Amino acid sequence: MTTTTPRGRSDMLRPDGTAVRVLVVDDEASLTELLSMALRYEGWEVHSVGDGASALRTAREFRPDVVLLDVMLPDMDGLAVLGLLRRELPDVPVLFLTAKDAVEDRIAGLTAGGDDYVTKPFSLEEVVARLRGLIRRSGAAAARGESVLSVGDLTLDEDSHDVTRGGEPIHLTATEFELLRYLMRNPRRVLSKAQILDRVWSYDFGGQANVVELYISYLRRKIDAGRTPMIHTRRGAGYLIKPGE
Repeated sequence: MTTTTPRGRSDMLRPDGTAVRVLVVDDEASLTELLSMALRYEGWEVHSVGDGASALRTAREFRPDVVLLDVMLPDMDGLAVLGLLRRELPDVPVLFLTAKDAVEDRIAGLTAGGDDYVTKPFSLEEVVARLRGLIRRSGAAAARGESVLSVGDLTLDEDSHDVTRGGEPIHLTATEFELLRYLMRNPRRVLSKAQILDRVWSYDFGGQANVVELYISYLRRKIDAGRTPMIHTRRGAGYLIKPGE
């Protein structure tokens, strides 16, 4: 079992003030690592396991607020895991991960008691958004405080998707917004091209690292044009954002 502790911006908390708990169940190690990283940046506590038996055992001990469950597991079907899980935690919301796209497979998952599903391949942002929705609807945790990120005179509202610098609105595409959000959640921290690809694009994105360079250039034109630069390159290491000096 892999455990990751909260490191990111925690804007959703349990009633007792502790971090939201997420159980990730998938036997694809590279995928669970990426998912755990994305959820950790939300400030959530994450346990990940690779089979159904471990999922049930961990759920009893960990008492997660939400479960991310793969349909295809090495020891038992994800639907069977869900049935057993419901005996222990009847109210915990479950988001299914599935490589199957047939309507009957999706219906089977929801009929078995799943609350939502995403089909592989998916973006990490989509999974985070779905989990946030499930957590809010279940009442396990609530959003705390403002949804606005600020670095210097640059602000980004995660709910309305409004972005301003020095009070002037900046219009971004969906991908530009996600890239800027990732940078702003990690101010003054150098993020590698690999980290950015994993976080902003789909986990199995087949493009080259130059797509990151391209979108960084797009952001610079909109964020830094005619102003003190905020987005910086660290040659051979990656990119960071910090207040203009």
